[in-house]
Amino acid sequence: MSERHPVLRRIGRLFQPDGREPGETEPPSTSGKAVPRQAAGSEHRTHNIFEAAAAYVTASIDDDQEQQDEAAGWVQPEALCFGINELACRAVIALARERDESPRDVARTLLGLPAV
Repeated sequence: MSERHPVLRRIGRLFQPDGREPGETEPPSTSGKAVPRQAAGSEHRTHNIFEAAAAYVTASIDDDQEQQDEAAGWVQPEALCFGINELACRAVIALARERDESPRDVARTLLGLPAV
């Protein structure tokens, strides 16, 4: 039962910017051998989908195209999309709790849509 379903493996890889499955210590390589991790203190570090989403959205708010492009390059486009969606969901839920309103009403208000 230790073998994970292929769909679960694929979803898990979204959370690892270098394609590793959660729990793996080394990123996969095409030769089948583990690729050494970057040395501590090196200039390039990997980012997860939530860091990329947060950086991308805040850069959008600041109208900083250069930072948006950089954040978009940290992860695969599908992973960035997932992270932005998750950020939006969490933001709407937090605002709904803060305002004591339904998430649906908050989302519609944020988008400038009429109340239902």
